[in-house]
Amino acid sequence: MESTHSSAHSPRTTVIVRVAERHWHALEDDEVVGRGAAWPRHDGRLFLSIDAWHDATFDLLAAAMLADLPRPLHTIVDACDLPLASQWERVGFTVRRREWVCLVPTDPQVTGLGAVRPPPGVTILPLGAADKGPLRALDRVIRAEVAASVGWQEMPAEVLPRLDDSTVVDPTKYAVAAEGDDYVGLLRVAPVPRQPRIGLLAVRAGRQRRGIARALLAEVLGSLHRSGVGAASAEASELNEAATALFDGVGAERASSNLELVLPS
Repeated sequence: MESTHSSAHSPRTTVIVRVAERHWHALEDDEVVGRGAAWPRHDGRLFLSIDAWHDATFDLLAAAMLADLPRPLHTIVDACDLPLASQWERVGFTVRRREWVCLVPTDPQVTGLGAVRPPPGVTILPLGAADKGPLRALDRVIRAEVAASVGWQEMPAEVLPRLDDSTVVDPTKYAVAAEGDDYVGLLRVAPVPRQPRIGLLAVRAGRQRRGIARALLAEVLGSLHRSGVGAASAEASELNEAATALFDGVGAERASSNLELVLPS
C-alpha cells in the first residue's frame, strides 16, 4: 500500500510515500530527505520515530503516519532534545512519563554493597552460572507477573517481552538468585562496550522486599568492578519508586532522561 502527500511551501515539492507496512519516506526529486517508522511492542502499543532535517518535512511525515495508523500512538524522546519534543507536541502528543538513565558505580566502596549478602536460604549465581532451562522458566514467570501487575507499559523501553518462546537467548548475561532448587530472581547485563547496561532486574512477587535484588546488584556490580569497569548504565521509570530508590541508594547518578509521549485515542 502506498500513500502520498505533498507540500509547495518550498521551491522543491516534498512527497511522502509509504514504502512498507510501517515505513514512510519523504522525497524531494526522488531524494530521501526524511524517514518515518512505526514499531509495535508486544504489549500492544505502537511507537513512532521520525528523522527529518526540517520542521515542514517532519510535519508532512507525521500527518501521513497519523492518518494511516490507529491510535493511541507513542514515541520516546531524549528529555534534552526540546526541539524534537516540541515537534511531537505540535502534532498533538503529550508527555506521559519520564524514564531516567542512570550511571551506576561499580566500586563497592562507593556503592556500599561490599558487605551485602543474600538473605538466608538464598544463593546468588554469578553471570553465566545459571542453568538455561530453569532460567528460561523464571524469566517467563517474571514476565507474566509484570503483565498481570504494573503492565509492560510501565517498564523501561529497553525491557521488552519477546514475541516467541525464546525468552533467554544468552544465559551468560544473567545473574540469578536461587532458593533451594527454585530460581527466584534475575539480573540481565547487556555487554555494551566500555559501559555495560543493566537490563531487567526482577524478583518473583512472593520473594520481594527481602534484599534479593540488592544482593543481585552487589554480585554483578562487584564482578564488573573486578573486570575494570567503572560504571554501568540502567533505566528506571520515575514512577517506579522501588527501582529509583535502589539505584539512588548505591550512588547512581541520573545522567539523562527520556520522555514517553502519547497521542491518545
